[in-house]
Amino acid sequence: MFDFNTYQEFLFPFAYNILGSTDDAKDAIQDTLNTFISLQNKNIDNPKAYLIKSVINTSINKKNRQKKFVSEIISLPEPIATDTADNDLYLKDIVSYSLLILLDQLTIKERAVFVLKEAFNYSHNDIAEVLSSTPESSRKLLSRAKIKLKNPSQTNLIFKNKKTEEYLNKYSTAIREKDMRKLEQLFTNDITMVADGGDKVKVLRNLTIGKQNCIELIFKVFDKFQSQQSIKHIKINHQPAIAYFDNDILSSCQVFSINQDQKIYEISSIVDPEKLKNIAKRIS
Repeated sequence: MFDFNTYQEFLFPFAYNILGSTDDAKDAIQDTLNTFISLQNKNIDNPKAYLIKSVINTSINKKNRQKKFVSEIISLPEPIATDTADNDLYLKDIVSYSLLILLDQLTIKERAVFVLKEAFNYSHNDIAEVLSSTPESSRKLLSRAKIKLKNPSQTNLIFKNKKTEEYLNKYSTAIREKDMRKLEQLFTNDITMVADGGDKVKVLRNLTIGKQNCIELIFKVFDKFQSQQSIKHIKINHQPAIAYFDNDILSSCQVFSINQDQKIYEISSIVDPEKLKNIAKRIS
């Protein structure tokens, strides 16, 4: 008997890592499964391989269509709560949030090759089969992708739970106490803050660069919004994050990118209610 739920979970990381959106990934999976069911009376030697190839190419086509309608407004990928990755095994293949942001620098084909090679450990022969290409083309696309990404290994650094908790506590305490010196010690000099409010929420600033500018904005946001909110430490795409709540309603989420020197080099603030809705369901 065909188990929709099992295949949906299995295919989700492939679609999400290319599209960066839960709803778009689910749509791509639904289209793939519908097509597969309609072909079940035909001989498909390897259903799993067929479904992977189909969902990846469906996701690529969907992403290509989206690229034609690029907005000038800063848009972050939709975050996924990965606190339960040890139990929900399909979440383990979700790429880190920092890497997901960087992947938007790539062409769709470069992104697909990079994801299949680095996240799923596909060989170039297997990638060529999925993309109806050649191993040589796959190698060239991966090489170009790595040049554009420069140092993608840094984006996969994951702190242990205890250390992450300590780090986020230091950050939150420094803000409450307005301790600029403590914040300076946590940040790189060229730290970047990116905020995405979508079409519905106006943020104070979309992009902020530099230690002093970011600290100034952090204090302003805290005074205006966060001082009366409750917080919860969570993991977003395997990275440390803080969820902020207004009367038990998730209002925003900050994802922290931390380098090998244990300094925060990027803070991604998701305020868009549409991108927060799936996190809210998982952490409520």
